[in-house]
Amino acid sequence: MTRKILFVLLLVVSALTASAQECRLTGSVIDKDTKEKMEQTTVQLLRKDSSYVAGTVTDDRGEFALKVDRKGAYILKISSVGYDNTYRNVHVTDPAKDIRLGEITAKASAIMLKGTTVTANAAKVTLSKDTFVYNAAAFRTPEGSTIEELVKRLPGAQVGDDGKITINGKEVKKIKVDGKEFMVGDTKTAMKNLPTSIVNKVKAYDEKSDLAKVTGIDDGNEQTVLDFGIKRGMNKGVFANADLSYGTHDRYAERLMGAYFDSKLRMMGFGSFNNTGDMGFPGGGGRGSFGMGRNGLNTSNMAATHFNYEDGKTLSLNGSVRWNHRNSDVRSESASENFVGSTNSFSNSLNQSNTQNDSWNAQMRLEWRPDTLTNILFRPSFGLTKSDGKSTSASAQYNDDPYNYSDSPLSDAAISQMAEQGKMVNTSRTGQISHSEAKNIGAMLQLNRKLGSRGRNVTLRGDFSYSDTDSKALSTNNVRLYQQKDRFGNDSTYQTNRFNVTPTKQYSYAVQTTYSEPLWRAAFLQLSYQFKYAYSKSDRATYDFSNLGDDFFSGLAPHYRGWDDYLNRLDRPYEEYEDRALSRYSEYHNYTHDIDIMLRVIREKYQLNVGVKVQPQMSKFKQDYQGVFTDTTRTVTNVTPTLDFRYRFSNVSQLRVNYRGTTSQPSMTDLLDITDDSDPLNVTKGNPGLKPSFTNSLRAEYNNYIEKHQMAIMTSLNYQNTRNSIGYRVSYDEQTGGRTTRPENINGNWNASGMLVFNMAIDTAGYWNINTFTNLDYQNRVGYVSVGRNADSQRNITRSTSVGEQLGVGYRNSWLEVELNGSLDYMHARNNLQTQSNLDTWQFAYGTTINITAPWGTSLSTDIRENSRRGYADKSMNTNELIWNAQLSQGFLKGNALTVSLQLYDILHNQTNFSRTVSAMSRSDIQYNSINSYAMLHVIYRLNLFGGKQARSSMRGHGQRGPGGPGRPDRMGPPPSGMRPGMGGRPPHFIQ
Repeated sequence: MTRKILFVLLLVVSALTASAQECRLTGSVIDKDTKEKMEQTTVQLLRKDSSYVAGTVTDDRGEFALKVDRKGAYILKISSVGYDNTYRNVHVTDPAKDIRLGEITAKASAIMLKGTTVTANAAKVTLSKDTFVYNAAAFRTPEGSTIEELVKRLPGAQVGDDGKITINGKEVKKIKVDGKEFMVGDTKTAMKNLPTSIVNKVKAYDEKSDLAKVTGIDDGNEQTVLDFGIKRGMNKGVFANADLSYGTHDRYAERLMGAYFDSKLRMMGFGSFNNTGDMGFPGGGGRGSFGMGRNGLNTSNMAATHFNYEDGKTLSLNGSVRWNHRNSDVRSESASENFVGSTNSFSNSLNQSNTQNDSWNAQMRLEWRPDTLTNILFRPSFGLTKSDGKSTSASAQYNDDPYNYSDSPLSDAAISQMAEQGKMVNTSRTGQISHSEAKNIGAMLQLNRKLGSRGRNVTLRGDFSYSDTDSKALSTNNVRLYQQKDRFGNDSTYQTNRFNVTPTKQYSYAVQTTYSEPLWRAAFLQLSYQFKYAYSKSDRATYDFSNLGDDFFSGLAPHYRGWDDYLNRLDRPYEEYEDRALSRYSEYHNYTHDIDIMLRVIREKYQLNVGVKVQPQMSKFKQDYQGVFTDTTRTVTNVTPTLDFRYRFSNVSQLRVNYRGTTSQPSMTDLLDITDDSDPLNVTKGNPGLKPSFTNSLRAEYNNYIEKHQMAIMTSLNYQNTRNSIGYRVSYDEQTGGRTTRPENINGNWNASGMLVFNMAIDTAGYWNINTFTNLDYQNRVGYVSVGRNADSQRNITRSTSVGEQLGVGYRNSWLEVELNGSLDYMHARNNLQTQSNLDTWQFAYGTTINITAPWGTSLSTDIRENSRRGYADKSMNTNELIWNAQLSQGFLKGNALTVSLQLYDILHNQTNFSRTVSAMSRSDIQYNSINSYAMLHVIYRLNLFGGKQARSSMRGHGQRGPGGPGRPDRMGPPPSGMRPGMGGRPPHFIQ
């Protein structure tokens, strides 16, 4: 009996052992001609009958790994856009033994293997660990467009009116080209100038700081990166792009770009000149947004150069120089409701602002690896900026909604009418002239040395920065108070006319050392210490002309640096009008010690970083203002705990949880018990009893890629609360409309948000695609307001919920792409002091985008959508706007090197510029001037001189993209990662 039991147990153990055994197939894929590593290449394991067994994509090193648990003969299939399918016989004789396949070469060719039927599109989005990879060929863009138009079409990406880029809910801080830094600190140059025709793929990922890369110490300075991959074969040669255009309303947009690439050196030059606000191209990407960045009339000129050099062994060097000139003519109308307590306060303003700005920026990055254990990094930078401004504004405050009385609340007739009815509080007329010049330099030097192979290393780092700014500003302000009378029974009036001259100097330096000590296998104790000193000095001289009479400067209009027109009216030199009480001198010294302790554990499936930062800080502050001299010292200690946990389910699926606690101190000026009444309508006070605030931030992210369905999923949850956050207690004077603000510690501020990005091919061939981008956000914002200077403050809470959704369903083949898309933005806001100020507003849009490419070089891109608003108290804002844009292009010369295109913006003349913001203190609506509807004719010429015929042919006809990639309008692309051979047709023929 015992023998039978032992025999049965042995069989069970053997079965379990056998089931647990898996053969691991590993290898790498390289380009046959260039020997480049091929990342994001589809690798599939098939049975002899072509049925699907397993699949993956190669990582950034071109490597792959598959698992199989049964003996047998298999077929390994390699496929990628622009390459022939490659097949390899694989024989698994023992599932317990891994098989190394070595390097597998793929050949770039448009000729398909005989016996293979291919009718599929490449996947739009794939995932590799924590990196999203977008196939540029799968996103059609209008002919001649730049990568900004490509980014607008990426699932989960948004480009704001100000050029701010977000991807999967995180702001993009850095642009790379083929993994190399590009124009550091400037994302707009690449977005506005790199043509889509050279881009093969776009990667989005979080990149660690320079220090974290070499030490592994998480310093919380991750940056979200967009990395644009250049098409294979284009890394040797010259290419250039010239785009000349002119349009109605004297619109113009000229763009020049040239580049030289070889195996070690890359050089690029750019130039652009336009007065369209860099709007880009019509034909898609807007998804129903209102305004679309048309805030004023803007002229922009830019010239830049960038280079990268790598010797392949020890030295890498990159740098850039950029010049920008910008002119802005902005006219804005705003209407606000201020939540000041049990009474209403409304305000309207009309502003005219003109600015011009010139700036020079230069930066460089030098990395030297003299041996395998040493890394030296040096980053210098330089900047020079000059700016001028002039502005005029007219504003008024009311104690009731002015739109109940007039459609033009700032007109003289409306003001007179509402003054008779007791609805006016004040009016203000202002003018200003400003000028500033700023110089800044900075540098960072970092030395890292590995002490053996177990992960022990030490780092030394130094940082330095210096800036020198000089600014001048002359302002005039005339105020009329309707609720406060003078001794003759007339409305009170006053004026403030001042000239400020403010030199400012700042510099700082820091030294840091880090050390990493291995504790046990793949576990490290990491220590860091940094000392930082920061100094700033400001010496503002204020010259006051307010007592010279109401009409002393009448008849003068602001113009650039035109203060001499005003100062020449003075009886004495302006220096004799200095007001020592209003002049302000301040000097600030800050000494900070950062001490970090972190435990880092690395395993095959997960990675854990947990640590704490202790930050002793001493600040010395001197100030001479309004007759009060202050010399004070403050010593505080901040504590910041951190946790970062990443679990990798597979190469394409990952969970990440990140927590960071942050302590922040009140500013020294907020702590000083000084009342600043230099502006009677905006009085500020200090609060010496302020406490430091502590913020908890928690973020969880999950992403996955299901290869069979070309399905990419990314979701995240965020939560943040702040204890003792610093807000402002506001006292409102009903008679003058003036405000007195005092900083206070506030509890109860918190927010939570969630996001989902989803992209999937509906059919197995990838012709049909669906994508969605969903946002949900809840905010609880607390403030204090009061009515009357002596009234008790009331706690005001604004709770707002916002929901955003973008949904698109598209079809694409070799000559046609059609997408039906829609968007929804809903805001639900509740105010506990004034229920009449509650909001339920909707902005929604729906429409279609169409791209048609003809074999003879003609292409049409168009989009039409209905933009609608609902729920606004001002009925004129509840509008429907049918927006239609179009572009028609024709290619000429060999390879369509010359393209002529006609662009039509807002054909139906319906576009408006309106936006709304809501906070715990106010609701504000604003509208800008702009030219929205016009036509432009573009002439675009491309010069491409690359190393091989294949590289040159891949550039031709890039606007005529087939379903699997560019340059093959008459052929179908290779099968996608989600297509399984065996779904129909004969098995592929392969060559042993």
